[in-house]
Amino acid sequence: MTLLALTGGIASGKSTISRMLAEKGAVVVDADAIVRDVQAPGSPVLAAIAREFGADVVAPDGTLDRPALGSRVFGHPERLAALNALVHPAVREESQRRFRAALSADPDAVVVYDVPLLAESRGTGEWDLVVVAHAPAQQRVQRLIAQRGLTEAEARARIAAQAGDDERLALADVVIDTTGDLDATRRQVDELWERLATS
Repeated sequence: MTLLALTGGIASGKSTISRMLAEKGAVVVDADAIVRDVQAPGSPVLAAIAREFGADVVAPDGTLDRPALGSRVFGHPERLAALNALVHPAVREESQRRFRAALSADPDAVVVYDVPLLAESRGTGEWDLVVVAHAPAQQRVQRLIAQRGLTEAEARARIAAQAGDDERLALADVVIDTTGDLDATRRQVDELWERLATS
């Protein structure tokens, strides 16, 4: 099994790359989806978040009120660190379980761990390859405004809450530059897949 970590800052094009790799047959384990799973209504993680940040971060239907929680942690590094300390261990445990399941199903699988916060969580060093989706911060700000409806200040706060580009790029075995169009990104993904096939 090949275990590949795919990371990148918010709005860097990481999800697009992940989708392209899945189309080629990779098994994608999505860290964001795992985060949602471990924070599901009634989960121990959600209960711990409510204790730490206040019961009003849980919506009336029992789900996590993400905007309410986000307003308390973005721009507040110590609060964000407290949230990560509650969430990351559960995410790590579940991701390991999914890696083992993929290996069990197909010993030759290419497993892509789509993980936005690899640099922040420091990872576990188990990766055969670390791929970083990269676009300059200003372009990512524009994408967040255009695609997600954030204000410029909100977009910059989200970017500032994550590791810096230099820190992320220092982890990279492969950098996929997403500043161009989708075809340019796809060509780089094709090259990566070819590299994986011949390794």
